[in-house]
Amino acid sequence: MEDKACLTLAIESSCDETSAAVLSGGRIILSNVISTQIPVHQKFGGVVPEIASRKHIANIMPVIDEALRQAQVSLTDINQIGVTYGPGLVGALLVGVSAAKALAFSLDIPLIGVNHLEGHIFANFLAHPELKPPFVALVVSGGHTSLVHVKDYNTFYLIGQTRDDAAGEAFDKVARVMGLPYPGGPQIDKLAKLGNADAIAFPQALSGKGNFEFSFSGLKSAVLNYLHNAEQKGEIVNKADVAASFQKAVIAVLIDKALQAVEKAGLTKLVLAGGVAANSALEKQLKASTEAAGVEFYYPNMILCTDNAAMIGCRAYYQSLMGDFANLYLNAIPNLKLTDKE
Repeated sequence: MEDKACLTLAIESSCDETSAAVLSGGRIILSNVISTQIPVHQKFGGVVPEIASRKHIANIMPVIDEALRQAQVSLTDINQIGVTYGPGLVGALLVGVSAAKALAFSLDIPLIGVNHLEGHIFANFLAHPELKPPFVALVVSGGHTSLVHVKDYNTFYLIGQTRDDAAGEAFDKVARVMGLPYPGGPQIDKLAKLGNADAIAFPQALSGKGNFEFSFSGLKSAVLNYLHNAEQKGEIVNKADVAASFQKAVIAVLIDKALQAVEKAGLTKLVLAGGVAANSALEKQLKASTEAAGVEFYYPNMILCTDNAAMIGCRAYYQSLMGDFANLYLNAIPNLKLTDKE
């Protein structure tokens, strides 16, 4: 039974966003403050871990204060604290975990350690109040590409994941080689709208039926080889065609495997989660494909696709209902995996 009087303060600092949120119950967002470091890291073409950690240290308390202010509550009103403890950059994670432990200790309230990947899935519960498990989740981000059978609010079965590069990582690396600014995913998405997706036949690895693992390193290499060969021959490259063809290859594999996973699990619901969920072509084509297959499709709005504390607070709340609390020895685990695998 959901306790809407329960106030959760959530903290997220796994990469380059410092975020804090206050939730009433599991699904009512009172505030969701995000301080992004994208302008800082743009000149380096990607996230610099040491700089990210230092920025989190400077931002964490002002962001928490702003989240409390926007929610019109004080620290003494908070009933529990949820924090991302992995996966992510270890230095960045430690900033959030340290702040959460200090607050939980000083306020003498429960502490909840949240898996960042599970948080991405739970963003959909905030966007869709009617959504309930079971369903299959396609988690696509800069660091992860996974298919997850969400059996209930606290039981997850990992169906398959990437063997190498995540989809978002491939987007960023291809964008960098093409001279596009960081973050590369939105740039590829934008440029692809101007190109012909059938111009170049890039490979789609592990595309056989019944295979739920992903691999994008070969696709990334194929794009790099195409660009280098054209450069050596002095040919003019249509970057929009490259972007569109690359994006088509990624999306085709994601959709095919996701629909196969839903069918194998005997379910009728597919949920999209993670930063790449903001990709307009992926969203559009998944809508069309799921509708044709008779599958219900859910995805979060743009702000909940990115790293944010509201999704961490939602996950923390459902963990608290199961008594899944952490002690003050909670530590950052940069390579944390999804739990409850079969």
